[in-house]
Amino acid sequence: MSQSTDLINLDTLAQELATIQQTGSKRIALLGSRHVPITHQNLIEMMTYALVLSGNRIITSGATGTNSAAIKGATRADANLLTVILPQSLERQPLESRQQLEQVMHLVENSSNDNLSLAEASYLCNKEIVSRCQQLICFAFHDSCTLLQTCQDAEEQRKVVTLFYFD
Repeated sequence: MSQSTDLINLDTLAQELATIQQTGSKRIALLGSRHVPITHQNLIEMMTYALVLSGNRIITSGATGTNSAAIKGATRADANLLTVILPQSLERQPLESRQQLEQVMHLVENSSNDNLSLAEASYLCNKEIVSRCQQLICFAFHDSCTLLQTCQDAEEQRKVVTLFYFD
């Protein structure tokens, strides 16, 4: 049993090393809390801007806070390298998000989830986002259950996960 565990760890490490060393573009999912101070949003926007200028594709969702900052940064750098996947239809998004989302070129709506709670729809949306990425960057609080579960799911899929805590 120890040998198979060692192989899994070596496979995981090899995959993470290959992703980190990859010089070409990557598909990076960027997710995080809605409740983010403006200074943190500015940093997330700048980081996303730099990631896109480096040729990376950004995948995020449409919530306020972290995701909105990522959308701003990616759009400023190259709107074509941004994909936004919504947990529900555009009509179900908060009014303050809709105006920004209507400008996104690659917008995926999940109107089939309109009958679910936002928490359930967000979890399914995050799973879809993780399935499309090579790396996940997440900004969360220690009690952000949906985001922390998303990070765990991404790790189980052997994605490179970078988790930043606000608290």
